[in-house]
Amino acid sequence: MRKFDLDTWEEILVTITRNKTRSLLTAFGIFWGIFMLVCLMGGAQGTRDLLSRQFKGFATNSGFLASNQTSKAYKGFQQGRYWDLENKDVERIRRNVIGIDVITPNLTRWGINIIHKENNISGTLKGLYPVYEKIETPQIVFGRYLNDMDIRDRRKVCVIGQRIYESLFPDKSDPCGKYIQIDSIYYRVIGVNAASGNMSINGQSETSVVIPFTTMQQNYNFGKKVQLLCYTARKGYRISEVEKEVEQIVKQAHMIHPDDQQAIIQVNAEAMFSMMDNVFEGIRILGWMVGLGTLLAGAIGVSNIMMVTVKERTTEIGIRRAIGARPNDILQQILSESIVLTILAGMIGISCAVFILNIVEEATSTPIDPVHFQISFWTAIGSCILLMILGVLAGLAPAYRAMAIKPIEAIRDE
Repeated sequence: MRKFDLDTWEEILVTITRNKTRSLLTAFGIFWGIFMLVCLMGGAQGTRDLLSRQFKGFATNSGFLASNQTSKAYKGFQQGRYWDLENKDVERIRRNVIGIDVITPNLTRWGINIIHKENNISGTLKGLYPVYEKIETPQIVFGRYLNDMDIRDRRKVCVIGQRIYESLFPDKSDPCGKYIQIDSIYYRVIGVNAASGNMSINGQSETSVVIPFTTMQQNYNFGKKVQLLCYTARKGYRISEVEKEVEQIVKQAHMIHPDDQQAIIQVNAEAMFSMMDNVFEGIRILGWMVGLGTLLAGAIGVSNIMMVTVKERTTEIGIRRAIGARPNDILQQILSESIVLTILAGMIGISCAVFILNIVEEATSTPIDPVHFQISFWTAIGSCILLMILGVLAGLAPAYRAMAIKPIEAIRDE
């Protein structure tokens, strides 16, 4: 293909602007198609980041187990029996389930009133072990998290959530060393947890007060009772495999029928995250389908308009052929017009989409948790290549029709 000169580009511009309304409407189809495609791709990525922010710091390979009323009689125990998990279950599971990496008990009291001087707020009280941070990673901004000394000595210390800190200490000062009151018991604040998310177990981290597990058992007369067992799987093991062994051991220890599906409540976080990944993948595929479909409709519009243009220029093309223009010259001219129209409309569409995505990204991102709505560099390059391909395909049929025009028939048609 010979190199374009200035006259060629001028002719392309004149042809496109000859009928401005028609050209604009044709270009809008390409503009809207690529705009939709880029917005859907960026939007899908940004939505994924926004939802991932809610689960940040949460172990994806974790599982949870709680007790429930039995539904079957077993070994002298009647149907409908209530039972409780206990401290010994932690050691039983740790000793007998090879796939377990971390296992820790959990105690919770909801709707507690938390007071500091004249300020108060309602929240959740949790009794945890320090190892729980491997399941739900805290984001400590003041002080520290719980340690083994707090557990051993049953210290009355606590780590408060971000919202509780903002309500009880509105001056934003360091709360470490100060005391808060919960149920007439005073706890010394040793840290502030700024983590947030919707996957927090037994209450949001932002509105929770965490105290040592042993302190919780002692202060609230839980005895050896455990409300929830939290565990993670070792590398190479799946929670779906591990939870079956955990369930079997717990049922044996508490005289529960092996086929009783109601007596134990289990939550598989791994399955939940996998389901979310599948949803995100479905959204991404749907975005591609909608965007490409709209873009293809725009390309078909360009092809139809180019066919009309070729028909209107039958005499012009015939005269070109009569004075020596080769078929390849006609092919090049029509394809060039199609490609230029497609790329101009497409680049404007990409620019507008990137501008919109940038506004959304600035509105939703934070310095700590950035959200990426923008498409990647290679996605943009791929979109440009796609535009060029569509431009060529849209111009092929009109170009071959133009090549088939015979000079004599063209002049006679005039």
